[in-house]
Amino acid sequence: MHDYQRPPTLHRYGPRSELELALSQGQFVLRPENGFLTLSFSRAWSHDMFDHFGADCCLVIHNTEEFGERIHRAVQRTLPNWAGIDGAVEYGTRAALGAAFTMGAQDAAEQEWKFAWRPMHSQASMNPVVIRIGSLEQFAELRGSDWYPA
Repeated sequence: MHDYQRPPTLHRYGPRSELELALSQGQFVLRPENGFLTLSFSRAWSHDMFDHFGADCCLVIHNTEEFGERIHRAVQRTLPNWAGIDGAVEYGTRAALGAAFTMGAQDAAEQEWKFAWRPMHSQASMNPVVIRIGSLEQFAELRGSDWYPA
């Protein structure tokens, strides 16, 4: 039995300039991967992830339900003939959600939560797609690697 409820927080590690646009405009890039367009987050707040991803910043999303619904609505508007799903990546075993959600055991530390869309027609272009979902400032924040809870 798998639980597909979104985690309480999602984390995206990356360059501060990219994550400032994500926070202020809700701008994200969907990237081609295994026949899907994907957007990945981590369920983990971890200082190790900064080095792992070569990041200097982390976008922390506190209202994952609102965020997920806004992401899916934006992609539906941009790519109307695509089907989307989001869920936890499984490591070292084939995921029930399929290849886009399956990774090797060596990547388990990432604790990935992935949004993925696949075309419902075979002639779809597999280029990166930029989406904007509006400001996330009401329920998200940027943290540096030096952030510690009070």
